[in-house]
Amino acid sequence: FSTTSFIFVFYKTLCKMKTIKIADFETSNKKNLILIAGPCVIESEIHSLMMAEKIATVCQKLKINFVYKSSFDKANRSSINSNRGIEIKQAEKIFNKIKSTFNCPILTDVHNESHCEFLSKSESVDILQIPAFLCRQTDLLISAAKTNKIINVKKGQFLSPYEVPNIFKKIESAGNHNIMITERGTSFGYNNLINDFKSLDIMKNYLYPVIFDATHSVQLPTSMGNISGGQREYIPSLVRSAIACGINALFMEVHDNPSKALSDKECQIPLDEFPAMIRRIFKVRQCINGED
Repeated sequence: FSTTSFIFVFYKTLCKMKTIKIADFETSNKKNLILIAGPCVIESEIHSLMMAEKIATVCQKLKINFVYKSSFDKANRSSINSNRGIEIKQAEKIFNKIKSTFNCPILTDVHNESHCEFLSKSESVDILQIPAFLCRQTDLLISAAKTNKIINVKKGQFLSPYEVPNIFKKIESAGNHNIMITERGTSFGYNNLINDFKSLDIMKNYLYPVIFDATHSVQLPTSMGNISGGQREYIPSLVRSAIACGINALFMEVHDNPSKALSDKECQIPLDEFPAMIRRIFKVRQCINGED
């Protein structure tokens, strides 16, 4: 009986499923569908507001709970010459406008403790996201936890699902139990990712909500020399598979013109394809759940 198996059984036996309140709705591994979506990085105030409006409209029609996502700083770009984003103070003003206009929760990445300190005072940002490469950075996890905001951790491409409880314990040590974990693919050799859908079931047996990141799962890390490639044509199949596994929270990056996007241009979903994709996903979920 291995150590990893013991950890799995221990958490499955002792932990009660956690429900997390995000603004005026709740999420758990048994709640209604939520969608975390938006462009990879903030490109301008006008662009951000336009994207938020388009995505929010689709979600409202289908009665899907919507969280707007965009990064202000992309500190983990492959090349020193790649676009990093905008200043955190400028981002805060944009997030405020999005939230007040569309009444949606906001998620954004943090890369260091100063980001956490600044956003701890923010009324616009609801969820702090820990990038996959930083999911084991103890000081960052604890600093984010101390803000008392919801913490979404991207599971590193280098981690097995059995190692995830170690992440939870670091955040919990600061007294924060509002945690979500996101699956975004696992390294498979060089410059490639695969999805092991067993990991979704394994992590669902832990305490916290599991999210499936559809767009980063098709990334081909640094496959184009100084930038990452991607295979967005596989996103619909992966999302349907995650829904069939009982996942209730999806993460997608969406852009009106991916070829001109400042980050992850090969992985983002074209805005004009987004409504039909979401409608199909919603129908699959209704079928799986036996809903009308």
